[in-house]
Amino acid sequence: MKRFHVHLAVDDLQANIDFYSRLFGCPPARVEADYAKWMLDDPRLNFALSRRSSKKGLDHLGIQVDPDAELESIHLRLADARLPSEPQKRAACCYAESDKYWTVDPQGIPWEAFRTLSTIPVFGGDTEIPVRNESACCSPSFC
Repeated sequence: MKRFHVHLAVDDLQANIDFYSRLFGCPPARVEADYAKWMLDDPRLNFALSRRSSKKGLDHLGIQVDPDAELESIHLRLADARLPSEPQKRAACCYAESDKYWTVDPQGIPWEAFRTLSTIPVFGGDTEIPVRNESACCSPSFC
């Protein structure tokens, strides 16, 4: 199973929750003081908002997978294509613990391939991989 992932950085979380709830026709699956996430089935989309980044707009894109074999398949494709790739195992980010592989596209947009292992009660402060700037969400060091 694969699900497309989009993460936007926003100023006004509630205004964006209202807008996207109307657009998607449903409320978010998870809401925190600084974060909201929809897990849509049509289209298969993990759409997240946060107030974590100083730069507003697109934070990163991704592909959420299940099971582990799909995550490793994406990692092998990145390696075979000699694209930059950084692993993050058991990363604590976005109220979840996940295994991830990060890459960056030619425009500099971070992409993550990830498998969520569990939910956690905090946004997370993952320190295994340096972020691209102080307030960005969980992105790789090469961004």
